[in-house]
Order: sequence, then C-alpha cells, then structure tokens
Amino acid sequence: MERKRLLLVSQEMDPYLALTEIGNIVKKIAPYMHDNGLEVRVLMPRFGVINERRNRLHEVVRLSGINIIIDEGDHPLIIKVASFPGARIQVYFLDNEDFFKRRQVFRDDSDKFFDDNIERMVFFSKGVLETVKKFGWAPDIMHCHGWMTSLIPMYMKTAYSKDPMFSQTKIVFSVYGEEFSETLDKSFLTKAKISEDIPHDAMEQLEDLNHLSLNKSAVTYSDGVVWALTDGQQRAQLEECADGKCMLEVAVDIDIAPIYLEYYNKLLAD
Repeated sequence: MERKRLLLVSQEMDPYLALTEIGNIVKKIAPYMHDNGLEVRVLMPRFGVINERRNRLHEVVRLSGINIIIDEGDHPLIIKVASFPGARIQVYFLDNEDFFKRRQVFRDDSDKFFDDNIERMVFFSKGVLETVKKFGWAPDIMHCHGWMTSLIPMYMKTAYSKDPMFSQTKIVFSVYGEEFSETLDKSFLTKAKISEDIPHDAMEQLEDLNHLSLNKSAVTYSDGVVWALTDGQQRAQLEECADGKCMLEVAVDIDIAPIYLEYYNKLLAD
C-alpha cells in the first residue's frame, strides 16, 4: 500500500537549529513517522547559523530557480537538501542570500527584532508552497511549527485553494507560547497579501500586527490544531477560531511521537 505523505514545515529542527523546544519536537516526530509507515519530508529556512559543511547541505539545482515576489520585490529561492542523521528522510532548506545569510536568526546582536522579519516570513511561507509544487509531491498532511509558518494555512486555503497539489491536503498548525512580543510594521498587511484571491476578512484578522493575530489566522485556516507549550490565557483567546477543528493537546515531558502518529491517523481517516 502506498505510504501517506507527511510534510513537516518548521522554523527549526534539531540538529540543524534548536532555539526552542520546537526544534526538539520536530526532531522526534520525523523519524518516528517514517518508521511507522508515513513518507516524511521536512522544509525549513536555511538560516546562516546552520553549518552547511558539517550538515552536508547541497543545492538541489532542479528545484532552485523559483523567484518569490513580495510587494513587487523579486527574490530568488534556492533549495538545499540534507539527509536527516540515522533516517532516510530528506530535509529541504529554503535559502535566499538577502534574508538568511546573516549569522543571527530573528534578532541582531543587540536583541532587536529584525526589521525584515516580515519579508522573511512571507518569503518562507510562499516559498514552501511553491517548493511543494515544484516537488510534484502532494502531501496528505502538512504540519506547520513556529510563527514563521503561520501564514501558510491561510495562503493554502485562499491563494492556493484552486491548486490541485493541495486539494487533498489536511493542514495542521501547532500553537506554541508567545515567540515574540513586538508589534509588526503596518507594511506587513501589504506584503503578506500575495494574491488578490486572499479575501479582505483574512487580512482583517491580521490587523493587530502581533503574535496572537498570526496564531488566530493560522488556527482559523487549519484543519487541525495542536496545543503545545500553550498557556491557558493564550488558548482561551484562540478557542473560538479552533472551534470544530481536530485538536490535540500534548505535553513535552512525555513520549510525544506515538501520540502524534495516532493524531495523524485520525486526521487521515476523517
């Protein structure tokens, strides 16, 4: 029987980058799902702190060459790949010299949130969907981890809703604790609207320009929601958006991988 396809999209994954518990969670999920019957691929940004030589990254020329347009700016997308240690899983890295070459991830040496984190998020989110199209590999489940992935559910259900590549894809978003406290620049609303197919109410939901508004959007447009490292107040603020979704609550101090497998199988069965 053909394996079901799981695409994990994350802003971090150990051993390549582990800033928070997100990187550890994705590291645990990927090989376990592969060993239990799913075909797994991972997509993440190629931040400059990721050592290409040590991790044996190399460019996938046949996949590179896509240009991502953000607010009329044209940004080349380079795709690199590495094999996950100890498992037959391909980890693909989305790269762009302007956005990811620097040696810091989200903040400069003075702990200032990068001004172009908006563009970096839009570039990565749109780049993920364009890369999947270039693969010609339609995922049965796409599971997004981290605030940099929070636009992907909305993009998939609006701008990419008519694309046959995603017609059968169930999208899941993991809600983590507040990952940044800054207010985004108002230009975010213009830059995040990558298509006229995105309705006005979808952009309205982002108008608070903060971490919570990103989570509200992601939860609204997802088929499944995982509550991970989420405090009660944050969950209460998102409950209305999550109504009717296939939900999972996990703690990090347990053996999480079997729980995720059961959850994925439930999603696939619906």
